[in-house]
Amino acid sequence: MKKYSWKDKPLKLYGVPRFYETNRFERLPEEVCEKVPSLEKLRRRCPGARLRFRTNSPVFNVYIDFESITVDVGMAVYAAQSANVMIDGKYVGLVKPVKGYEIPHAEGSFKTTGEMQDITIFLPRNEVITNVVVEFEDDAIVEEHKPYKYEKPIIYYGSSITEGGCCTRVMNAYNTRLSIWLDTDFYNFGFSSAAKGELEVADYINTFDMSVFVMDYDHNAPDAAHLEKTHEPFFKRIREANPTLPILILTKPDAEYEWEYDRRRDVIYQTYLNAKNSGDENVYFIDGQTYFGTEDRDMCSVDTCHPNDLGFYFMAKTIYPVLKEILEK
Repeated sequence: MKKYSWKDKPLKLYGVPRFYETNRFERLPEEVCEKVPSLEKLRRRCPGARLRFRTNSPVFNVYIDFESITVDVGMAVYAAQSANVMIDGKYVGLVKPVKGYEIPHAEGSFKTTGEMQDITIFLPRNEVITNVVVEFEDDAIVEEHKPYKYEKPIIYYGSSITEGGCCTRVMNAYNTRLSIWLDTDFYNFGFSSAAKGELEVADYINTFDMSVFVMDYDHNAPDAAHLEKTHEPFFKRIREANPTLPILILTKPDAEYEWEYDRRRDVIYQTYLNAKNSGDENVYFIDGQTYFGTEDRDMCSVDTCHPNDLGFYFMAKTIYPVLKEILEK
């Protein structure tokens, strides 16, 4: 069988900023983390990373190597250290660690129809990946995946929820699900407990050509006072560099478990109102309180903070029509 590394054409890696320029699997460069040290620990894991290709190989095998495998108190190995494989828009299974947490390696084998089909491998969320190899039958054709309908990425900035905690598989994170439904590329700049509206990160985000910016770091702010200091300045830093960019502002989903929620939401909503009152027609707002509906809301969370698969599904369903309208303008 013939083998392709993730760096070999026609395979193409998405969701890892400047991978083909720097040859580095990272979300943030060192120089940004020197200014914001809290992000250093998470900058080299890349939730939202996808490897895409097209093939008629009746069987293909996937091998993923990690620097290490570490236990996550909120997510099982299938959620945190396993990849998801989709063939022609259908989920077909996992690339998973071969012996739990003992060996920093994952693998999986998949059958196809033997006709040309589009494959997406949604790479694991929690670990630093050092290599991905895909193995095909020797006589198989391997081509580039058909392009996204919207190749210009949506950029999400926010918390561990933005990062994908705590769904049971990486495809179920709200922004990944939106990418599938909308057929759009995206970058995930969610940083667990770390992204708190630092302007240095806004400056880095401004170096990208994006279709939409989604601002979702409410959960990381320690209190409403911090949001008052950082939220509108962060929004304005993005807006100054991107005068017509659609910006969607979100608040966190766990209102009933957060005594300060109303004050936090008011601060964030004020950012939106101030922009609208100044004539900004490209700013949008969704109250996180609306994600989970009115019945059995407790079924949508793992720990009263992080959504489970059901919670992420409802988040995506709420956000989808807003993004769809923006992208279709």
